[in-house]
Amino acid sequence: MSAPSLSRATEALAEVRYTPYWLDQAAPGEPTPALVGAASADLAVIGGGYTGLWTALLAKERDPGRDVVLLESRETGWAASGRNGGFCSASLTHGVRNGLDRFPGEMDTLVRLGRDNLDAIERSVAAYGIDCAWERTGELTVATEPWQLDELRELPALAAQHGGRLELLDQQQVRALVDSPTYLGGVLDRDGVAMVDPARLAAGLRQACLQLGVRLHENTPVQRLRRNADDGVQLQTPYGVLSARRVALATGALSPLLRRIRSYVVPVWDYALVTEPLSDEQRASIGWSQRQGLADAGNLFHYYRLTDDGRILWGGYDAVYRFGGSTDERHGRDSETYQRLAGQFFVTFPQLEGLHFTHAWGGVIDTCARFCAFWGQAYRGRLAYTAGYTGLGVGASRFGAQVMLDLLDDAPSEVTALQMVRSKPLPFPPEPVRWAGIELTRRAAARADANDGRRGPWLRALDRLGLGFDS
Repeated sequence: MSAPSLSRATEALAEVRYTPYWLDQAAPGEPTPALVGAASADLAVIGGGYTGLWTALLAKERDPGRDVVLLESRETGWAASGRNGGFCSASLTHGVRNGLDRFPGEMDTLVRLGRDNLDAIERSVAAYGIDCAWERTGELTVATEPWQLDELRELPALAAQHGGRLELLDQQQVRALVDSPTYLGGVLDRDGVAMVDPARLAAGLRQACLQLGVRLHENTPVQRLRRNADDGVQLQTPYGVLSARRVALATGALSPLLRRIRSYVVPVWDYALVTEPLSDEQRASIGWSQRQGLADAGNLFHYYRLTDDGRILWGGYDAVYRFGGSTDERHGRDSETYQRLAGQFFVTFPQLEGLHFTHAWGGVIDTCARFCAFWGQAYRGRLAYTAGYTGLGVGASRFGAQVMLDLLDDAPSEVTALQMVRSKPLPFPPEPVRWAGIELTRRAAARADANDGRRGPWLRALDRLGLGFDS
């Protein structure tokens, strides 16, 4: 992409509010009280994001008599589950190439399980009457440089070998769907991705959990874990103690509690903007009548989609790891990133010049070295955990919850036998090597984008170590 106009970007951001659009629009639920005193449960779930909500919901669906308690440190869905782009993908492996690099013998199974998982989410949305603007519109990945088009051409045949369904589109076909002068072609996944309002999905899952009898305690951070005398696990909170026979740990990159997780996951900051609603004339100028989600095919890529009230969400590109893994909310006001994003938006859609952004925000993605979820157990199998979705947690979190429950129930299944479930990603090194390595990788990816996709010595070395990324 050519260099953006800084003045145009500055003008478009003049009245932006630094708050997540989805959380700003969602009607807050009646807060539940914090845990006070001593309590017990068959299953304790730590974390009120998608993974924790799906774990609690599926646990009650499997066994309505199971006593399930969900503990959330703040409000349900306030973190990544309420701040993402709302792309609910069938992919469990962050793309077919990434999956083949890591689990080549399982890709047929993982593609099938991923599609089954997306279908199951859709059924739950309907069954529980969750009003979350669910649209099974698919996703269009566009090439904006010739080298990207060369790589995209291989994807439909590669996906078809493992049960996937992708279509290669030429420039004219892509621009008939969404019109940008930067598009050279693309690949369309017609039904493997749904668009969703992420905060309303989290709120709907919360309500479904409550309907099934899950006991929810918000504003209840778990401070530490220890083994109980009766071989359960004790959870210490600021005002009480919960004793549980089994524990599902679903906190992602935030306060993982178990030291062993900390070497596998890093919190990476992702940023997004949302425009004001488009006029009829502006919508006509870009088309986009089928409302697909979009992403471009660079190493540093953008993702974007329409909201149900006719705005454009535009995010991605900068993915920033802060030294020491800082998740300080002040990092959400990165004016340099928002300037860059706004300028790139108008390069993609010059016909929308004059449009303003109303919301800007950042959030933390739990990223691991293999770019897709991993699992593990502790406390002699009485605790299970999952993390590392690397941006695809809207859909894959339900699968993550399913696996955790199978592990906790000691129920061998197709999913617990997977190499994907039994293996771990490579750990990240300690600081300051961690920060230096991640920053070097980010800069090398940007150089590759500017050099016709050619991967330099650093990226090639990561590829050889199994740390490269190509989704």
